[in-house]
Amino acid sequence: MAEASVDLPAEILLSKRVQEMVLDNKEPPAPYKCRDDADSEDDDPISMSPIPLIDLGCLLLSTSEVPAQEIVEVLEKINAALSSWGCFQAIGHGISNLLLDKVRQISREFFAQPMEEKKKYAKTVVDFEGYGADPVPEEGQSLDWSDRLFLNVQPEDQRNYKFWPMNPESFRDVLLEYTDEMKRVTELISRAMAKSLNLHENCFLKQFGERSQLQARFNYYSPCKRPDLVLGLKPHSDGSGYTIIMQDEVGLQVLKDDKWYKIPKNPHALLVLMADQMEIMTNGIFKSPVHRVLSNSERDRISVAVFYTPEVGKEIGPEDGLVNERTPKLFKMVKDYADTHFGYYQRGMRALHTAQA
Repeated sequence: MAEASVDLPAEILLSKRVQEMVLDNKEPPAPYKCRDDADSEDDDPISMSPIPLIDLGCLLLSTSEVPAQEIVEVLEKINAALSSWGCFQAIGHGISNLLLDKVRQISREFFAQPMEEKKKYAKTVVDFEGYGADPVPEEGQSLDWSDRLFLNVQPEDQRNYKFWPMNPESFRDVLLEYTDEMKRVTELISRAMAKSLNLHENCFLKQFGERSQLQARFNYYSPCKRPDLVLGLKPHSDGSGYTIIMQDEVGLQVLKDDKWYKIPKNPHALLVLMADQMEIMTNGIFKSPVHRVLSNSERDRISVAVFYTPEVGKEIGPEDGLVNERTPKLFKMVKDYADTHFGYYQRGMRALHTAQA
């Protein structure tokens, strides 16, 4: 990897927007450069598509409406996907195509606004919530070729409405509707994951707690002159319980067996991506994959990621039903792991080892 040399302090660069640099037709500054030409071979489309695609439709029905074997087969697919890939693309999740299209639309409309309008919701370079870039990483870490709007959406009393855009006018109503749907989908998936491991269906929901958190991250990836040198988002795993991602173009990749695989474009599918805390809860059975976002010289891209995280201050750990003499406990009980994770992320490192038993 080419090391990022510094021509301007990261604080100064992060006070600007990537969109502004693109409009000014500027080359990516040195701190954004984190790849070399040899790394660009992963753009080969052959690396696309083995990501499991799972129809969750039968899980929305009562057990009397669907053959038991069909449910068993879906649960087996979920277990296999999360044990090997750490993710799957979900269809049949019950969210209408109309709402998904609205979420994409408000995302694009927000980022298409004049910079003066977007900056009404700006964060500082050290804060997290609001419009801008992630907080300044430690010295020597590359910057991401992207802009984002990060919002706390659940619990309701954690919403900071000063960061919720007034334009487009439908933004708040659409996000509130999407939040309600995400609450339903995370309950559905959490129960399905538990049943796929022969655990009580509510065990993961109990670990997440009654005040579990949902955070929405709207990402905008501008075109980049040097996609061979610059990443939209650097390699990392997530520190949440798991993440649900909607994307409108190809660009997101997951790492498996030392090879990068692109997540296929599917406008009405949701990528269910395990994060570190779910790997802890499943005692290492479900994997939290490293992933990244490529940049593209010709087109822009948006995605909306919703992070599902245990409530603040609640301890989580491996489920008792997954620990025995043959499979000892791999992780200890941890609390507020997401904070630990972000500290390591800022240094370009993973934090999972801090939870090992």
